[in-house]
Amino acid sequence: MNNDFTLDTRPLSGKLKDLRPLKILLVNKTAWEPVWDYLVRTYHYLGYETMIGPRLKYLVFHKDRPIAALSYNRAALHVGVRDSFLNWTPAQKLKFLPRVVNNNRFLVLPWVRVKNLASHLLARTLKRLRQDWPRLFGTEPFLVETFIDPRYPGTCYQAANWCYLGETRGFARVGKTYIQHGKPKSVFVYLLDPAFLKIIAEDSCRHPNPLKKVGKRVPNMMLHQPDWSPDLLAKIGLTTQAVEQLGALLDEYLAYFQECYRRSEQRQHGETFVKGLLSDLDCKSIEPIALRYQGTEAVRPMQFFFQRSPFDDVKMLRLYQKRLSSLVNDPNGMITVDESDFPKKGRHSVGVSRQHCGVLGKTDNCQAGVFIGYSGSKGYGLVDRRLYLPKVWFTEEYKELRTRCGVPEEVTFATKPQLAAEMVNQVLASGDFQARWIGCDSAFGSDPKFRAALPRKYWFFADIHADQLVWRTKPQWVLPAYKGRGKRPQKLIPSPAPVPVAAIAQDPALPWKTIVLAEGAKGPIVARVKRCRVIEARDGQPGDELWLYIRQYENGRIKYALSNAPVDLPKEELDHAATLRWPIEQCFEECKSYLGMDHYEARSWNAWHRHMLFVFIAHLFTLEIRMRFKKTDHAAGLPFNRSGFYPGSGADPKGPGGIDVPFEAQFCCLPVPPEKEADASKVRIVVKVQS
Repeated sequence: MNNDFTLDTRPLSGKLKDLRPLKILLVNKTAWEPVWDYLVRTYHYLGYETMIGPRLKYLVFHKDRPIAALSYNRAALHVGVRDSFLNWTPAQKLKFLPRVVNNNRFLVLPWVRVKNLASHLLARTLKRLRQDWPRLFGTEPFLVETFIDPRYPGTCYQAANWCYLGETRGFARVGKTYIQHGKPKSVFVYLLDPAFLKIIAEDSCRHPNPLKKVGKRVPNMMLHQPDWSPDLLAKIGLTTQAVEQLGALLDEYLAYFQECYRRSEQRQHGETFVKGLLSDLDCKSIEPIALRYQGTEAVRPMQFFFQRSPFDDVKMLRLYQKRLSSLVNDPNGMITVDESDFPKKGRHSVGVSRQHCGVLGKTDNCQAGVFIGYSGSKGYGLVDRRLYLPKVWFTEEYKELRTRCGVPEEVTFATKPQLAAEMVNQVLASGDFQARWIGCDSAFGSDPKFRAALPRKYWFFADIHADQLVWRTKPQWVLPAYKGRGKRPQKLIPSPAPVPVAAIAQDPALPWKTIVLAEGAKGPIVARVKRCRVIEARDGQPGDELWLYIRQYENGRIKYALSNAPVDLPKEELDHAATLRWPIEQCFEECKSYLGMDHYEARSWNAWHRHMLFVFIAHLFTLEIRMRFKKTDHAAGLPFNRSGFYPGSGADPKGPGGIDVPFEAQFCCLPVPPEKEADASKVRIVVKVQS
């Protein structure tokens, strides 16, 4: 469309069949979105300011002329007649509310008078909703709701087979409280999945564990204490008004994990610790957090909570993974693998040994963790973690120390690649995370056994060392030339000899290509790459034919990667996969800089894994807050980048080591079909009324 939009207000009437075909366009992040905003703001009785959270905006066209606008948003939290209709428990409500969508705006422009048009559009957009909502937000909707003002009878909803449930009680949320406005609205719902009621009835949350003694949740006022980390708030970019809501939002967020606790004391310790991770404390370990929020007498109980308390941390991790996946799922996403090291001075903490420490860049006392992450077009997060135990820890000399640190008896020695492969397969088997790629750094990617252990249905993009040997073409098996002395050669060898990938980077016969990886804050992010097919050398034998991807950064550094993606894969998709490797590094930076990931002082196996789990939970909260209060549509998906800059700020974000990180690896927006992409900020709506 042109930058100037002319609104045609000539009367339109007739029969529905005479208007067909009608075109329904999803306008999120397109040049048509400002037009949708203008029409609804001007002609809908509720007007329009902004929508928070997941939303779909549709414009309906007749011969390129907008005639109607609809939108769908997240469901309302408290609707009495709906909750009675679904008959769900509070725990089920927390679990299934993301499956409910609200039709919050429906506008047929006032000069359009066509019988049955409204019910027809409701039916058409519900079909689109079934496809677009899972594609963009990773969650399949089961139910759609809407609220009708008393001045309207809701005839079109009844004609479209929506079900009338009753009326609201006439309350509206103002800030943190609800105020009665005295104008109840009619509630209509439409079951997209008729089995939804059966799913709720048979769900395990309906029958709580009788051992639980948490009881009905009481608001945790400690969570409202205004001692948030100022650095964290600055990086997220919250307004003063948004900060005032953080306590209530954190209370609501942590209620999602309440079923994992058996006793109220456990819940108190867990929620207190998450609050401490988000606070302005300089040291975010057990003792400082307990002292600030619960007093001296709470230090030992919180230590016990991390070491031996029988709360269900396995279930907590599963709930966390499900919630993270519901926010960031992307069919073209990547499961990422990396390690992170934690220097330690003592020798009595679980897993401590003299080993290579990436943080220090040398061999020293440290613990090493193997982490699984996820990245896609909507955001990123950490998914799972495992502490690496060096081989020496399984000797007789360490038997007593293993017992003191609470290492489970079933834990046996496993290399880092083995731990990573096990976790990757577990995450993918859960079905929570959609992905096309598996990415890893060279510590894992250079291990052919690790790559062989990955599920074949996914493509790997594995960083490798510069000395990895490959062939450019399939070698021939020949006898070496006889050198005139000794026994004549009898063993065939491949010819020519394989070459290190670093030699291919220097080969002028394969020129560098300058490409645009993505659009950054200061324009296109340009990279120099080489891509070619190679045959991997495994123990001197030809292995699989793979893609070799070589990228040179601005500082001259060169990185190498192998991928088993198909030979006919568009090269642009390889470029995109290269950008998905960075977000897990971003997670480490954010969690260590702001959330105390490396502040722990606990020594036991349970305490290490539980500390990391609560850091994950705190990090996900920052993601949800960032998405809830995002100021522009361009900075949609991630909590913040390494420098705290957002697109359009004029800043130049840098990645690890001062390397440019592609725009899509720092900030993620909802995907837009390529043929509809446009810079909506440049659209100027000029209303020239045609009568």
